[in-house]
Amino acid sequence: MLDNIKKKAVALGYNKAKDNAPKVIASGKGEVANNILRLAEQYDIPIKHDPDLIEVLSKVEINQEIPPNLYKAVAEIFSFLYKITKQK
Repeated sequence: MLDNIKKKAVALGYNKAKDNAPKVIASGKGEVANNILRLAEQYDIPIKHDPDLIEVLSKVEINQEIPPNLYKAVAEIFSFLYKITKQK
């Protein structure tokens, strides 16, 4: 139970036609984090575990673009996701 409370998850989205940068589209801890992860698995969305980045991204408001100081870290995640998706 305590472990569940500590769990956090952040979902990012990016629409290159509309967005200047990726946005936080969902964020939460505990059961909300479990729901985010469950939906990602249900829709075969790759999951990247990075507790430090999640901690920083969880402070960004939902539907807000990530701040420029996080571009490099998020670009690395998108690169990771691209490689995983390409392998499938």
